[in-house]
Amino acid sequence: MQKETQNNLYTLLSDVVPKNVLTTKNKARSWEYGVNEKYNIIVISKDGTIGDVVSIQGLRIALPATPKDCFKRDESKPNQYWERKDIPKPLSKIQSIFQWNDMATEFKNQWVDYVENEFVKRERGTWFYSNGIKTYITGSHFMYLQWTKIDIGYPDFREANRILYIFWEACKADKRSFGMDYLKIRRSGFSYMGSEECANTGTISKDARIGILSKTGGDAKKMFTDKVVPIANNYPFFFKPIQDGMDKPKTELAFRIPASKITKKNMFDSTDDELYGLDTTIDWKNTDDNSYDGEKLLLLIHDESGKWIKPNNILNNWRVTKTCLRLGSKNYR
Repeated sequence: MQKETQNNLYTLLSDVVPKNVLTTKNKARSWEYGVNEKYNIIVISKDGTIGDVVSIQGLRIALPATPKDCFKRDESKPNQYWERKDIPKPLSKIQSIFQWNDMATEFKNQWVDYVENEFVKRERGTWFYSNGIKTYITGSHFMYLQWTKIDIGYPDFREANRILYIFWEACKADKRSFGMDYLKIRRSGFSYMGSEECANTGTISKDARIGILSKTGGDAKKMFTDKVVPIANNYPFFFKPIQDGMDKPKTELAFRIPASKITKKNMFDSTDDELYGLDTTIDWKNTDDNSYDGEKLLLLIHDESGKWIKPNNILNNWRVTKTCLRLGSKNYR
């Protein structure tokens, strides 16, 4: 993070945490993801360290500690920027985890570090040099830039999006929060970013449901079929859970073991390599005041929520859906 205010979207704060406390807890990697009431910060770091603290829309957000080394595409500052890396050719030929499991041990040993490193970036985020500055992006932002194929190919890095993703990560870390409202200009990419969050969350969460609503049911369906499903399908094999149903579903994307007929012969069979699914689904609903009433949701994306057509009312729907995102005192998104 640059040691000055880059623009009016965020402010770099100083002396939020005493230096001796910062040094001690960073050495022990003991900072916990979530709200830290003592210092009035929201820690979005998942490696136990914190570094810069920034203020975005009044939220004091603690980023991970800046690493000594990070990706640098060039020694010249003007040529230092985000650069997406294609999947290595040997891995691009693998379409499923089943193919991977059938590969020779030598092959898997050669590429397992690469795969595990991608999971680390997905979980913790990553750093890169931008014009001489070590710059942090969250795991969700990494998934958007590196593995989310959109209508123009792959998205460009935008500083405004980086700040948005940092704020969004703080909303996820803060269990007092239901999420966020994002007022945007046209062609800012929110529909794709929202779709990426659906696909990313849905392909890594267990026993969950992700929902989509828009100004009309047709718009919600289009977001699902034209964005969410292709994004999930274009993930590399190591980010693809076992999927039930069609590869291009119209109503529900289900990450679970396909059902099979129980027979007298197989009903008592069991194997040591039994497969397990996430039992997570992503779907959409027609626009209505009572959409998702009574459902339990991990994540709900409202696209074009300010354009609901009367007599439907987003405020009425929110009174219903906010209870779907809460389990006791615990909020989801």
